[in-house]
Amino acid sequence: MRPNVCRMTTSTSAPRHHLVSVRLITEDVARLADFYANVSGCPVRWSTPDFAELETPAGTLAIGSTRTVALFGPGSARAADNHTAILEFLVDDVDAEYARVQQFVTEFVNEPSTMPWGNRSLLFRDPDDNLVNLFTPVTPEARAKFGR
Repeated sequence: MRPNVCRMTTSTSAPRHHLVSVRLITEDVARLADFYANVSGCPVRWSTPDFAELETPAGTLAIGSTRTVALFGPGSARAADNHTAILEFLVDDVDAEYARVQQFVTEFVNEPSTMPWGNRSLLFRDPDDNLVNLFTPVTPEARAKFGR
């Protein structure tokens, strides 16, 4: 039986572990940080030339250079090699965002379309080929889920 991280607690009311950030590893921190600053509208906070962060209300998107990988373990992460995760940003109007991001996004996976679970969604790739989803809840159930 595997432990449920969301239910591991020191008390009966709050989770012990909180997801606070997602980190992308890249060969070009400045390029990726600038891209996500444009996508999110969040300012970039630089710790070193090899590490930047964008704080959002839900958590932090960290961007680290391939030179930082050795600090965790040589070869433990590879830049531009993600084929499983999608970074998702809740937006007020995905159609308006589609018009805005066309200035700097070069590869769209789809145009805004409504998903079966009630979100209107736009999927594209960042400069390192990671998938990014901008979405707006459009059904009553999806709006309720996201407090919209």
